[in-house]
Amino acid sequence: MVLLVLAIRAVASPLFLWVEYYRPGFPGDGYGFNADDRMTYGSYALDYLSNWSGPRYLGELVNQNGEKLFKEGEVSHMADVKTVMLSAFGAGALMIIIGIIAMLYLRKRSTGGIRRGMFAGSIVTLVLILGLGTLAALGWQQFFTDFHHIFFANGTWTFALDDTLIRLFPGQYWMDSGIAIGALVFITALLTLIFTWPTRRRRGLAPKNQAAAEHSADADPEVRAEAGTPEK
Repeated sequence: MVLLVLAIRAVASPLFLWVEYYRPGFPGDGYGFNADDRMTYGSYALDYLSNWSGPRYLGELVNQNGEKLFKEGEVSHMADVKTVMLSAFGAGALMIIIGIIAMLYLRKRSTGGIRRGMFAGSIVTLVLILGLGTLAALGWQQFFTDFHHIFFANGTWTFALDDTLIRLFPGQYWMDSGIAIGALVFITALLTLIFTWPTRRRRGLAPKNQAAAEHSADADPEVRAEAGTPEK
């Protein structure tokens, strides 16, 4: 949960927006916005999602001709998105607090408890992200539609091709965002899995060759005698 929220926050940023608008192959706007226009207006839209301003923040923006940049329906949808985003950030912050408390508890309860907890969490995260990634790869449009049905009412999140939101955030942007979020979560979870893997040393066990030698010495009286251990 925490990894997912952090990945979403990283993608919902002007930096990712800049990478998208200026990367080769990203679809241009057929209604007049150049990359600089998109970067300016798109940054306003993303800033709105994480600040505490009301709908006027977007509703009163105008284009170069003095016309309102976003229609009422677009502003309303962005307000809904903002509610979902801030709720997700709040849930992520709560999970961080719970995680810190859990780590303090595990640290006192048993040696290596934090590592084992992170190892288990990384496995669960990898399973979930691989499952969601498979669903998205098998049918991105259906996945995208189902996602919106979960969080938004029907008819509030579909727009015309010449609406500002579609011009700023075309379908390719959302596909790239999904890939970036999935990749960030997957890589972080995989690294956590690797660095918390329960090796013999991390479990407090002797290396295999040392353990084998000790077992052999315990089982063979001659070896014990050579090691200076008197026979009984």
